Amino acid sequence: MAKRLIPTLNRVLVEKIVPPSKTIAGILLPEKSAKLNSGKVIAVGPGIRGKDGNNIPVAVKEGDTVLLPEYGGTQVKLGEKEYHLYRDEDILGTLHD
Repeated sequence: MAKRLIPTLNRVLVEKIVPPSKTIAGILLPEKSAKLNSGKVIAVGPGIRGKDGNNIPVAVKEGDTVLLPEYGGTQVKLGEKEYHLYRDEDILGTLHD
């Protein structure tokens, strides 16, 4: 079984961030209360070639927190962890504190 996945072309490997289901005090939160479809970038591909032959790099880098579309991506399971593969243009933006 593979232990590491390196995306090809302009693809990005993302681990989705699951919001907590209850507070520190033990109050259960409804599913829709903190639903922000975000994830952490685990690995990025080298980019894609443009029409002129130059390499167009991927817009995000490893470790970035990104905003993801509600649907899309390819689900990948490596060991016990679940990841998603997205194309660079499918990622909606990066999130900052």
